[in-house]
Amino acid sequence: MSDARAHLERLLHQDIPLTRAMGLGVLGWQDGELRLSLPLAANLNHKSSMFGGSLYCAAVLAGWGWLHLSLREAGIVDGHIVIQQGQIDYSEPVLGDAVALCAAPPAAEWERFLALYRRRGLARIGLHSRILVGATEAVRFSGQYVLHR
Repeated sequence: MSDARAHLERLLHQDIPLTRAMGLGVLGWQDGELRLSLPLAANLNHKSSMFGGSLYCAAVLAGWGWLHLSLREAGIVDGHIVIQQGQIDYSEPVLGDAVALCAAPPAAEWERFLALYRRRGLARIGLHSRILVGATEAVRFSGQYVLHR
């Protein structure tokens, strides 16, 4: 496991114990995209599909993790990340193991976010994550994340 992947998985499991119970793992951090694994068995509901709360948590954490690793690469380690708001769309039931992924926002948005944080110590950014089962997109999430000193 790469250093960034191991770092994030350790951080999630230590600081957010729920992630251990969910079986959440860090699959990959490459080319500006974060991938998290989410096993069905640990997140099963009474309908034999994945629990909506687990899906929401994984979607939020894909964005949170993307932001954490991206800030670390940018040399910013003094901030606290919080989710301010989120909107989720469950378009398909999740009947198998899933992957939550978050890709980089447009470069101009990222640069604006970094500049604002460096200047004011407070910045907001919108991130989008998806949850896939195989090639099928089952969940879409849009979140507003805040970074503050």
